[in-house]
Amino acid sequence: MTPTSGDDVLSFPSWPQHGAEERAGLLRALDQKGWWRDAGQEVDLFEREFADHHGAPHAIATTNGTHALELALGVMGIGPGDEVIVPAFTFISSSLAVQRMGAVPVPADVRPDTYCLDADAAAALVTPRTKAIMPVHMAGQFADMDALEKLSVATGVPVLQDAAHAHGAQWQGRRVGELGSIAAFSFQNGKLMTAGEGGALLLPDDESFHEAFLQHCCGRPPGDRVYRHLTQGSNYRMNEFSASVLRAQLKRLKDQLRIREERWAQLRTALAAIDGVVPQGRDERGDLHSHYMAMVRLPGISARRRLALVDALVERGVPAFVGFPPVYRTEGFARGPAPADAEELAKSCPVAEEIGSDCLWLHHRVLLADVTTLDRLAEVFSGLVGAL
Repeated sequence: MTPTSGDDVLSFPSWPQHGAEERAGLLRALDQKGWWRDAGQEVDLFEREFADHHGAPHAIATTNGTHALELALGVMGIGPGDEVIVPAFTFISSSLAVQRMGAVPVPADVRPDTYCLDADAAAALVTPRTKAIMPVHMAGQFADMDALEKLSVATGVPVLQDAAHAHGAQWQGRRVGELGSIAAFSFQNGKLMTAGEGGALLLPDDESFHEAFLQHCCGRPPGDRVYRHLTQGSNYRMNEFSASVLRAQLKRLKDQLRIREERWAQLRTALAAIDGVVPQGRDERGDLHSHYMAMVRLPGISARRRLALVDALVERGVPAFVGFPPVYRTEGFARGPAPADAEELAKSCPVAEEIGSDCLWLHHRVLLADVTTLDRLAEVFSGLVGAL
């Protein structure tokens, strides 16, 4: 790699972003008579606003995105002995949430263009023990929801959308909450909307909403004063301060997504012109992409050189990261219920094996930069790849 000079260091918009709206919200929450949802109104208002923005009848705010997945699985009645099909290429929370419920995550291969769950691979893994199919909208690119909905109807196995990357995204004009299935979101510090931590579920009907409320509140119904614990659950409740921040973040989302769509078109073209660099593809039925990550592959790159490239990008001010390993290649996966060992699972997930070894990604804040900075980023990226 070439040495870093002052001219090589790029500057990108900071993340998280905040302003007067977040400050006002925090003070508004502070001045309430209480700072949890039973005593304030910020969580209730955020849930309504988030549900409306995504076209869902209901939302439940949670402590974080992993807990949102756990809550969704609980609402779906999934527990020990059940199987849930998950993408082999995803952040570990997708499979970890399944294992925390005592169920078995069954990794399925992903598509080489979008890096999302391959519906045919998922179909081949459905058994009488399969209780859910969990597509991940990787980097904000929708999984093939048409094929997955057909698979769900044919098998009777419901879909659970892991939409941690897909705030505001649309599939053929339909928002996440209009697709008829439970969807889980994350508001962790790097996400497209953030309160440092946090999560949410979108619920498609009254029944699932009421069950989710009970389970996220230790089994207690709204307004309970006599400790009526009507079901199993945990305390997944979001606090009022986080909700007040997220209400402000939601107001910025639409404009930020528009900018990211425009900037990714520019950056993708420039990166695709670099020999050996293959940007993540796009299914055009996903007509609004949220671009949580700018992902590329470098087929054939070694682990050492990939890490060296990421390190060199970071030295130049670029928020770069190596891609996720396949979930079954982590020690954490092996410590929970699993359908087979890593080598056996790898045989049926060749695409995830490749992407897990040659992918890297840039944080979405690069896509909020001006066009000149993105041109310079492409030049820096090309120079570093050429020096490998």
